[in-house]
Amino acid sequence: MTLFEEWWNSIPPVTRSYICLSVLTTSAVALEVITPYKLYLDWALILTQAHVWRLFTNFLFFGNFTLDFLFHMFFLYRYSNLLETNSFRGRTADFLYMLLFGAAWLVLMSPFASIDFLGPSLTFMMVYVWGRRNSRQMVGFLGVLTFRAPYLPWVLLLFSFVFGSSPSMDLLGILAGHVYYYMADVYPAMTGISLLKTPRILKLLVGNNDDFDDHAYQAVPQQADGANARRGGGWGQGRMLDGGANQ
Repeated sequence: MTLFEEWWNSIPPVTRSYICLSVLTTSAVALEVITPYKLYLDWALILTQAHVWRLFTNFLFFGNFTLDFLFHMFFLYRYSNLLETNSFRGRTADFLYMLLFGAAWLVLMSPFASIDFLGPSLTFMMVYVWGRRNSRQMVGFLGVLTFRAPYLPWVLLLFSFVFGSSPSMDLLGILAGHVYYYMADVYPAMTGISLLKTPRILKLLVGNNDDFDDHAYQAVPQQADGANARRGGGWGQGRMLDGGANQ
């Protein structure tokens, strides 16, 4: 087995599937097998012509094969991987349910933000949730600044704004992440009432038929997802970062 095969097989299933589908979608666009106009989120076409696939495909296209695409893939790999292998270790169905919840929330909010492709927003949601669940983790920025993980999405948002990129996608992802974090972690801790419970059918479909729900995370608060990941990377739109995680 080659080093690439070992690395690829070490990626947890949901993260690996998302990256694979995104790369295949971008490849299909690059080879002109399909056009992005068939992929983007368009409520008029969904409602009038039953283009229901757009609810899914808009999360798979991150732009053409450019440096910006590589940054998005890096952040998708890093933070999806960290969440799935730590906060959601052994709970694949719960992690998939988090992504489905975030995707549904983003789709419903998209008409207010006029965003055609929501993949970057979903990735930003993962960054936000990872940061909140690792509030004691230290993160480096450009090799100059060091701050706690919960501030990472806000620093990235500011960096995006300074360099002239629209903050809409990032803000939408932050809002989605906060809604999930409040419903999955904060509210149950305050009241003992679980607002989000992974459907049993989803656990059966992914072969994760256990008795845990997403709030099992509360039993080990402030778990450091990035304890074994010492280096970070960049965010899209040409934002070059050094997100080293420091203990």
